[in-house]
Amino acid sequence: MDIKQLHSWPKTTKQAKQIQEKFRQHIITTNQLKTVRFVAGIDIGFEQAGTVTRAAVAVLSFPELQLVEKQVVRCQTVFPYIPGYLSFREAPGALSALKKVKTPVDLLLCDGQGIAHPRRFGLACHLGILTNTPSIGVAKSRLIGSSTELDHSKGSWQPLHHNNEIIGAVLRTRTNIKPLYISLGHKIDLKNAMDYTLRCITRYRLPETTRWAHKLASG
Repeated sequence: MDIKQLHSWPKTTKQAKQIQEKFRQHIITTNQLKTVRFVAGIDIGFEQAGTVTRAAVAVLSFPELQLVEKQVVRCQTVFPYIPGYLSFREAPGALSALKKVKTPVDLLLCDGQGIAHPRRFGLACHLGILTNTPSIGVAKSRLIGSSTELDHSKGSWQPLHHNNEIIGAVLRTRTNIKPLYISLGHKIDLKNAMDYTLRCITRYRLPETTRWAHKLASG
């Protein structure tokens, strides 16, 4: 994949916040997906007490969800773990792995937040902007926001609100199983973000993209 070098990697949270506030203005929140033939999952693991980042990308055919390409990259971890600034810890490795991908990826599903983020610029937004690719945040837990009670059936959802704004959705991907937190990253709207997430689900709570990437990132 082609990666845009739009900024240098920050050393401080002040610098990181400036990047988030600048580039969130470039996020496209309307659907620009065309034909989706390949979807990619991204996950990050850490080795050697967190000093080494292990970034994995799994590319699957769509809608068949068959693995067609995998890339794993190890690199030095360049930013500490600080809530709200996760992309600065994980994105450098993820981008190194994405750079190796030869398959023309149409949609990224990221194990993290999109605009469901205090500054509306989570990992899915960051990767979407830097790869110029439609992206979705598919998170296992809530970072911010609130929602009403969710029905127990697969496919049920409720909007996720924060400061009088809808920032995502709480989506049940399996009946009677804990929901996921979906938010748009770039070049997609929330309706399509939920739809494509569900279409990447098979027998498990997590989409196949995330499951494959997690296996690779976990060694």
